[in-house]
Amino acid sequence: MAEPAAYLAAERPKQHLTAYAGILQADADAGFGKLYLPGRKSGPITEAACWAHFRRKVSGLAEVGRARLAAEAVRWIDRVFDAERTVNRSSAEDRLQHRQSVVAPLVASPCAWMLESRGRLSSHNDLAKALDYALKRWAAFTQFPGEGRICLTNNVAERALHGVALGRKA
Repeated sequence: MAEPAAYLAAERPKQHLTAYAGILQADADAGFGKLYLPGRKSGPITEAACWAHFRRKVSGLAEVGRARLAAEAVRWIDRVFDAERTVNRSSAEDRLQHRQSVVAPLVASPCAWMLESRGRLSSHNDLAKALDYALKRWAAFTQFPGEGRICLTNNVAERALHGVALGRKA
């Protein structure tokens, strides 16, 4: 009997990262969930969420003019991206110092805004789903201001793997 796809999706990251402990920046794929459990045998893995994934969820809604709130969310996410751009190629220590003074306040305020905005939306609303995505993972989204080694996004890693995936399909 073939294994269900969901089982395989969860097992592959677990197998690849069996001995790993540290920071893992990834999307919200269900296959990563068990890696973040605190009692993991080989040590803890800290989840760091990708802000580009969240931005994509709200920017599509803002572009088609479906939600004024979505446009507002894109604006504050872009302020975080703009602040991060100034330290992109800096050392982890310099990024951490900048993040603590400049970025942390930008990241602290949106949670209250998202909770308040989410309360006004139907659970079927696309923006509500995007906000739920971020709110459920808010601890992972807010890891980067306190750690200079975490990137705001995992776009670079995904682009590097994209060539491997394309080659595999060929």
